[in-house]
Amino acid sequence: MEFDHDSDRDSAIDEGTGQPELLSLTPSIVDYQLENGRSYHSEELTRYDLQHHIWLLTLDGELGASPGRHTAKRVLDLGTGTGIWAIDFADAHPSAEVIGVDLSAIQPELLPANCSFEIDDLELNWEWNRPFDYIFNRSVAGAWSNFRSIIQKAFDNLEPGGYFEIQDLELPSVCDDGTVPPTAALYRWQHALVDASAALGRPLNYAPTCLGDLRDVGFVGVCHQVFKWPFNNWPEDPKLREIGRWNCANLDMGLEGFSMALMTRVNGWTREAVEELCEDVKREVKDTRLHAYWRM
Repeated sequence: MEFDHDSDRDSAIDEGTGQPELLSLTPSIVDYQLENGRSYHSEELTRYDLQHHIWLLTLDGELGASPGRHTAKRVLDLGTGTGIWAIDFADAHPSAEVIGVDLSAIQPELLPANCSFEIDDLELNWEWNRPFDYIFNRSVAGAWSNFRSIIQKAFDNLEPGGYFEIQDLELPSVCDDGTVPPTAALYRWQHALVDASAALGRPLNYAPTCLGDLRDVGFVGVCHQVFKWPFNNWPEDPKLREIGRWNCANLDMGLEGFSMALMTRVNGWTREAVEELCEDVKREVKDTRLHAYWRM
């Protein structure tokens, strides 16, 4: 996670049986209620909304980390998706004007009065006539053909002293104890995705160059914070265990949709081969002997 502004001990093996502890996804994992009273149920929950909940867990209920978010009057959400972040931010900051932008019109119609959505291609020229004091960008890795250009546009459309916040993951995942070898499906899946996205010209892993790009276009006071998203509940730390449970559901819900196009169109895999790999990955991410996590 990057904001621009002025080994956990595990219990992987059941001591009584010697068998791996497998995380079970119960119905409650996709049927929950956030503290603000808005309910989300399995039939309407999207993967983006689930990730929004994981970010709330990660940030202890906060919608962001940039200091300027609490006083922002004009806010732009890049790649807003279902609009859940923009709506929640507008609810929490009624004096702020919040605009969410995406290529697709999948946002709800019932909105706070201070929230609106626009359909636009953010890789084209931005034509807002007034600058923003807080621009937010979450989970859009692989969406941009030139992320440096997006950073430049954000810089050009910020008020002096404004904040640009990026929340995303680093790929591939990290394992500190060797429990995810190169032969693991989880390892092979992520490396195949990274390679395919790079070949397509829309890299999933822009983290290595992002900090330098932020500074190069003129941002100052660049702050880089890293959080862990385990793939299941293997950590001992209660917060990381909870994040891991939700991240396991995150992967279980959207693995094929996230993988199919890249791996068939770019890597030349058959649909059946992708489905088989995804099933292997789903089994592995429920196995608490595998101590993998994403750096966010």
